[in-house]
Amino acid sequence: MTEVRSIQGMSLGKGVAHVSVSSLADIAEAQLPEGMTVFWRRERPIGHVLMHDGWVTDSKVEHIDAEFLSAVDSRMQAPAKTGLSASVVICTRNRPDELGMCLSSLSRQSYTAREIIVVDNASHDQRTRNVAMAAGVTYIREDRPGLDIARNAGALRATSDIVAYTDDDVLLHPRWLEQLVSAFDEPQIGAVTGLVLPAELATEAQRHFETYWGFGQGYGERDFDSARFKSHRGGVFPAWDIGAGASMAFRREVFQSVGLFDERLDVGQAGCSGDSEYWYRLLANGYACRYAPASVAFHFHRRTMEGLASQIYHYMRGHTAALLVQYERTGIAANRSRAFLFFPQWYCYRLLRKLLRRDRIGGRFLKQEVAGYLAGLLFYYHHGKGWRNRR
Repeated sequence: MTEVRSIQGMSLGKGVAHVSVSSLADIAEAQLPEGMTVFWRRERPIGHVLMHDGWVTDSKVEHIDAEFLSAVDSRMQAPAKTGLSASVVICTRNRPDELGMCLSSLSRQSYTAREIIVVDNASHDQRTRNVAMAAGVTYIREDRPGLDIARNAGALRATSDIVAYTDDDVLLHPRWLEQLVSAFDEPQIGAVTGLVLPAELATEAQRHFETYWGFGQGYGERDFDSARFKSHRGGVFPAWDIGAGASMAFRREVFQSVGLFDERLDVGQAGCSGDSEYWYRLLANGYACRYAPASVAFHFHRRTMEGLASQIYHYMRGHTAALLVQYERTGIAANRSRAFLFFPQWYCYRLLRKLLRRDRIGGRFLKQEVAGYLAGLLFYYHHGKGWRNRR
């Protein structure tokens, strides 16, 4: 962090509202990756400004007021809920260097995990095992490729009340686990997610991802309960807004009550959305999910445009397959309608705008989105249960 000072107001560029919080208590400003300023209240981020070439491309600071800061102070000053034990699961494949950095940040946590479990998802050599053993953590090997398969292996091995997940390409704030566990302060909360900020914005691909596809879901704590879920019966509940799989935790009991992650989804299989499908399933079964931005993780986005293009393709492939999995599991027809009605109309509209040269830079990977959508339908056609009979 840099020096503590009051924000006297800043001009945030074209299309972004002017913000002034000069009357509030001092707020620390931290320039994390180049081009992004994150504003902190003690050890809690409360807003950010993302800039490129002198212009603000994204801003989330307009909600800061005295009431919001009071809520932040209350959360940060509350002691961790020590009655709950925690297991941390890291699923990894062929990235021993990244794994080593992630484990290093876990060793500095204010809240000590009962166990740290590294699930090696079929790495090609022994380097992942060597890194895990050198760190003194539990190492298990899962030879079937697939992130959700690895997540399930970790859940089955875990022995704590709370099972927390993070990725190997993530660095963790020292209070990440403390704040994640303490958010389970009501018995109906089955899952908690945290705020994921970029660890690096050194390339055009990383800036593009953070601007249009970033993991962050804002700076205010939010609860998603079954009543809110049921209010979306006419449309698909946006479970993807609950958080990111790079920073999430579950009561271990939910794996017995609603089952494990769907192994057809996420990296190595359909490509994505194993996390959001599980949050969706929890809500459909009466649990609540909480987004707790006091728990902070820093993610290294993909550095190249080629890598980003592949990521977006797999995002849409996984999202489409997840919609049909959600329909399969819950019978909520809005999922099927989004897959077969909304997306064709949406992409026709997007393609027309592109032909008329009215699409903004956010649509530069439209080809990958459409290809991923179609691939998701095909994936589910081959992997769905009883789908062909319901057409």
